[in-house]
Amino acid sequence: MRNLFSLASKRSLTPLLAALVLAGCVSAPAVDPATLPTAPPAFKTTQSAPAEGHWAAVAPADAADRGAWWTVFADPLLNQLIARSQAQNTDLKIAAARLQQARAGLRTADAQRLPQLGASAGVSRATDTTAGVQPYPVYNQGTAGANLAWELDLFGKLGLGSQAAELDAQASEATLRSTQLLVQAQVAQTYFALREADVERRLVRESVDAYRNTLKLTERRRAAGDLAELDVERIRTEVAATESDAIALDRQRAALENALAVLLGESASEFTLPDTAWAAAPPTVPAGLPSAVLARRPDVAAAQRGLMAAQARLGVAQSAWLPDLTLTATGGSASSELSDVFRWSARAWSVGTLLSLPIFDGGRRQANEDRIAADAQIALQSYRGQVLTALREVEDQLTSLELLQAQSTVLALAVKSATRATQLSDVRYRNGLVSQLDLLDARRNELRNLRQAVQIQGAQFQSTVALIRALGGGWEG
Repeated sequence: MRNLFSLASKRSLTPLLAALVLAGCVSAPAVDPATLPTAPPAFKTTQSAPAEGHWAAVAPADAADRGAWWTVFADPLLNQLIARSQAQNTDLKIAAARLQQARAGLRTADAQRLPQLGASAGVSRATDTTAGVQPYPVYNQGTAGANLAWELDLFGKLGLGSQAAELDAQASEATLRSTQLLVQAQVAQTYFALREADVERRLVRESVDAYRNTLKLTERRRAAGDLAELDVERIRTEVAATESDAIALDRQRAALENALAVLLGESASEFTLPDTAWAAAPPTVPAGLPSAVLARRPDVAAAQRGLMAAQARLGVAQSAWLPDLTLTATGGSASSELSDVFRWSARAWSVGTLLSLPIFDGGRRQANEDRIAADAQIALQSYRGQVLTALREVEDQLTSLELLQAQSTVLALAVKSATRATQLSDVRYRNGLVSQLDLLDARRNELRNLRQAVQIQGAQFQSTVALIRALGGGWEG
């Protein structure tokens, strides 16, 4: 450094560096609170008295323990399936690998804030063109040394880079939790859809058997001359049409079983879920759910941390207008004789500082800052949209469960009446008191109402799982 700066110039530089340090550190631009979404104190579907004008911002709680929320369904087989999915699902493995990437990026950003130390060694052979004689003499030179460089984070640029990388890692961790919750919900919903198909298949198969018994009776009465051929063909039509419905349900069940295999990370060709008796009722959702449970939603937390990371990167871009100060030092030895390289007399060293400040770059820094500012706006709107979507999803499922319960209550009466009407029509038909059309119509009504009741129960299970996922994994506050 003696060739570059005189002692006087070093002294004149000291006040400048002090002034730059005292100017303070760059910080991420603050987000206007008015642009951030807030959550209501309760959801409108379950609150007894709507609270007007009382909205609250809720701190993120995505790291809160959700527990095994699926155990509220009290289904041991479902518990096993979800455990298998958490160990083998491919989407979860991808999300876990992305989290490792983000954590590696954080370590890279932190390493830039530390001194960088390196070693070097070399041997060269060349002609000395400055010797003034020809032919030029040949000389050998060996070098060995160490290099030290450290960029001082005067304005917080490197710190903001580390902060952005840390937020990226937190966002990736939240995304992993979101993927876990998504896979758990998909396994539960596919399992319940499959069980619904099993119950519906049994109902249709039972109806096929009932129609076949009626067909046998009709054929006997036709042989005895009591009925016309039209009556026989009509009941045969019902048998074939109902059996076609049963086959369609078989196809639906096979597709659901294959979809469940993929969610478990297993081959569809080797996965089988037996058709077993299943009788269950969806759990009751407590009234007055607080909207604060939305803070546990990992997708909302990921969007929030993505916004914070974008703001930190904007701070890094703004710091490009400020100077960079780098300290360097080298030490080692150099000699024309390799045997003398490591002698004390061959030592060589240097220390220095480099202060750099771009003056004209054709607008590159401003363009980069504008681009990152736009990224921050995108992140802000994405976060806001994620919160609004979360609120809508919860309200949708609460409303759906409320109306499905009302529909189930009404349909239970219809099922009871249709079943009784079928029993009465069957007895009267066997005694010749009503026509075959009356019996067929009664059985169609009964089967339609029974299937609809099963479908509504399945919809209740589906909506309950969707609500749990919308709340971030359960409704316990």
